[in-house]
Amino acid sequence: MIRNYFKTAWRGLLNNKGYSAINIGGLAVALGIGILLLWWVKDEMSFDRFHTKGDRIYRVNGGFGSGDAQQFANRIVAPVAAHARQQMPSVEDAVRIVDNYDTSPFKVQDKTLVEEKAVYVDPGFFTFFDFEWVKGNRQRPFPDIQSVVLTESAALKYFGRAEPVGKVLYSIPKKQNFVVSGIIRDFPDNSSIKCNMLFPIEIVAKGYQANDYWKSMDSDWGNWYAQTFFRIDPRANLDKIVKTLNDVHHASNKYDQVTVYRLQPLDDIHLYRPDGTPGALQEVKMMGIVALILLAIGCINYVNLATARATQRAKEVSVRKVVGAGREHLIGQFLAESLLIFIVALVLAIALIKGMESTYHELTGKTQPFSLADPQTWLVLVGALVFTLAVAGIYPALVLSSFEPLKVLRGKMATGGKGVTFRQTLVVTQFAFSTALIVGTIIIGNQLRFMRERNLGYDRENVFAFWMTGEMMKHYDAVKAELSRQPSVRSVTASNGNLLSLGNSTGDTDWDGKPKNSMFIVTRMQVEKDFMATFGLKMAQGETFTGSPADSMHYILNETAVKNAGIKNPIGKSFTLGQTKGTIIGVVKDFHFASLRQKVDPAVFYYRPNHDYGRLYIKTTGRDAAKAVAATEKLWKRYSPDYPFEYQFMDDQYNEMYKSEQRTGQLFNFFAGIAILVSCLGLFGLATFTAQQRTKEIGIRKVLGASITGIVALLSKDFLKLVLVGILIASPIAWWAMSQWLKAFAYKIDLEWWVFALAGLLAVLIAFATVSFQSIKAALMNPVKSLRSE
Repeated sequence: MIRNYFKTAWRGLLNNKGYSAINIGGLAVALGIGILLLWWVKDEMSFDRFHTKGDRIYRVNGGFGSGDAQQFANRIVAPVAAHARQQMPSVEDAVRIVDNYDTSPFKVQDKTLVEEKAVYVDPGFFTFFDFEWVKGNRQRPFPDIQSVVLTESAALKYFGRAEPVGKVLYSIPKKQNFVVSGIIRDFPDNSSIKCNMLFPIEIVAKGYQANDYWKSMDSDWGNWYAQTFFRIDPRANLDKIVKTLNDVHHASNKYDQVTVYRLQPLDDIHLYRPDGTPGALQEVKMMGIVALILLAIGCINYVNLATARATQRAKEVSVRKVVGAGREHLIGQFLAESLLIFIVALVLAIALIKGMESTYHELTGKTQPFSLADPQTWLVLVGALVFTLAVAGIYPALVLSSFEPLKVLRGKMATGGKGVTFRQTLVVTQFAFSTALIVGTIIIGNQLRFMRERNLGYDRENVFAFWMTGEMMKHYDAVKAELSRQPSVRSVTASNGNLLSLGNSTGDTDWDGKPKNSMFIVTRMQVEKDFMATFGLKMAQGETFTGSPADSMHYILNETAVKNAGIKNPIGKSFTLGQTKGTIIGVVKDFHFASLRQKVDPAVFYYRPNHDYGRLYIKTTGRDAAKAVAATEKLWKRYSPDYPFEYQFMDDQYNEMYKSEQRTGQLFNFFAGIAILVSCLGLFGLATFTAQQRTKEIGIRKVLGASITGIVALLSKDFLKLVLVGILIASPIAWWAMSQWLKAFAYKIDLEWWVFALAGLLAVLIAFATVSFQSIKAALMNPVKSLRSE
């Protein structure tokens, strides 16, 4: 019986090649692209879920500042882990990860290699997490303070195919050797923790001196630099743990009485920000919705075409019923047809996925291959197939099996009614989806353009920058003088941080009139005297630095810092940063030194005559930028011959900051475009069928003098009415959805009416172009031929 169902279904497909091609093609594209998108969503949702005890692991995030100025960060003070291990029984273990910027580059034989992904970790890191250990002793990963653990790709980079364990890496900045003591597998793509080299955190501890304000790493309750993870007893009270941490912090740092901690589950780190608000989860939800829309549009196409052809199959169904076929047999037959179509479409979808795999990896930045040997692949495939078959296969089977034989065979079967209304509803739904996707494409594109083109409050054009070595910093005056003499260089300046991503923050501040227990985090930056002039920063009040000895006791605050501190008439008021008390000499207008996703943070700028800057900025004339770079590289080789010269233009670096947003925009545009294409394919099939059904009517109208334009309008207007209804439904939904997406940006575009008008116009034009192709073809048909064929 089942074999007969499929044999009959296969013959039906071959007998209606045009219908089959549209149906299978539309479904194949919808399934293929929808599955790819669901594969991306699955990967995003799988981050950090491979650790066996991951449900008990939490990252400790710190909230510093008070009131509206409170911010949460994923790095906290180092003693929290030590205190938890020693004094908190409910915390089973704790480990820290500290960024390592001071050991690279490394010399291996005659090669000098830069490493950007190095960290310091507690020895327990390798048993705390389930990253796969390859060689060495997992229980004793660092035999001494000069040990290092590499990933497999790092070992290959530094030592080729040779045995890496026991080999030596020479750190040029530290002027010491590190011996490879272990090898681990590369960190998985879906891990929030990624690096290539892991050093013992004891190196950081050894860096503290007895005369420091904080005497040791485990007593330093003032500097925020350690990612800290707890593994917690499942019976523990999380709120109690947080309260204990808060109390201990306040007791240990008398200057900071407002810091609070929160525990973030390991599974949430990739999807949520440190303060618990959605981060990447917004993009994941958006792409998941687009995937479901794409599958839904494919289903709508199938249902529309299957039910529209019902009148052509009514006699077939009726004859089957007359000769004894029960309704359950007919439903089985039509479900078999649907299943066959869906299986063929799925095979083509898999071929499409494999063909587009490189494009997918380029768009998403993912590297995991789409392998049919992976059980999770089949989970996505079967899930998508069952969803589409359930949605699109059952209804047509019920409709086609419901005809009454007597009415059909007498020619009294109604061709309108509920079936037509249902198809019209599906077309409205389809183009509501399409219009919403067009709106999303326009708004995402406009927001990304807004971020690229927004005036940041300073001039970054034709400026390149790099980190100086210690030797180069010692000769900063000579370097600046020589570069300033170059015709291709307009100005040279320096600071101790990267202007595009200032990360040096502190709450250790005081000022005239500071309220008791008040605190806010301020970003601090040491700058050279002409830093403000080089970048065209505007002063709201006061003056900038002149380089005089008195400037070492002067501060310039930005407008947000003055506002958050509540300082009235700030010029001349005292301000203390750390242990240095000075005077506010100026207020610089707010400018963006971080992502536009966040508001401008408070910032303080100070000058010191010690030239301990670190980062050099060179503003070129633009046209001769290559000459400026060449002159700078020559100087670099003079003072830092062992280091590779690496620089970056600030425009490129700025664009790199929004790589994630740009990738989201590209992904959305690509998949939205495919969804609209599939919508058009379904509308094309429906228009083709409608034109075929009205062939005789068109012939009669042409004989009676109807023009081609009139016939095209006749055949198109019904569809365009449905599209207009879809636009009206989609507009408020799209407005709400994009408003939610834009909330993630502190600085964003306004949702203006013309966006929705443009999206609606595009939807109408797309629909008209799709329908008019078949309408014109039908209108041009010879009426004699069309009437004879009837």
